Amino acid sequence: MKNLFVVENPLVQRDITILRNKDTKEPEFRSALSRIAYCLAMEISKNFKLDLVEIQTPLEKTLGHEINQQIVLVPVLRAGLSFVNSFVELIPEAKVGHIGIQRDEKTLMPVDYYYKTPKDLHLSKVIILDPMLATGGSASAAIRFLKERGAKDIILSCLIAAPEGINKIQVDHNDVKIYVAKIDRELNSNGYILPGLGDAGDRTFGTF
Repeated sequence: MKNLFVVENPLVQRDITILRNKDTKEPEFRSALSRIAYCLAMEISKNFKLDLVEIQTPLEKTLGHEINQQIVLVPVLRAGLSFVNSFVELIPEAKVGHIGIQRDEKTLMPVDYYYKTPKDLHLSKVIILDPMLATGGSASAAIRFLKERGAKDIILSCLIAAPEGINKIQVDHNDVKIYVAKIDRELNSNGYILPGLGDAGDRTFGTF
């Protein structure tokens, strides 16, 4: 599929197995999730634009590289927070925004109950961090909110995605690249990903 990238790596597959296991405790769950986030960040960063810069080593001058555009990470609250530390460790120059989305009980439409991002989104590469892409409703809404505020270059980074969620994003936002560690089989009648791993936010933060 266009603009869909799956991270194929044996270490990622091992860690997804750890995440799926219902007996995995919070410390091991967080560690596995963090390692996968590193891998996603590495894959996404392959297309960052670089400038040549001259530096002085202990022995001589040489040419090196630096990222030439603003990188903005936007975790979707709450589960998206679990990706932030890994991405920031690999991309320390990145700025971090936050977006919280909930459904309006009267209109049933998604609304942002919290929104804070850096300025100049129109000049930035914006990476949305949303580990579970199920129906795609929240992710699509987050993308729309960011576009309304000027974002043009948007990437969606996910841990696990259902085909239904992928299709939703590709229909609503066919310009957005999706990076995912694993595509699962389907959604059940309650909108949970199968085989999935449960609620990523609850399992990360221990809020059952």
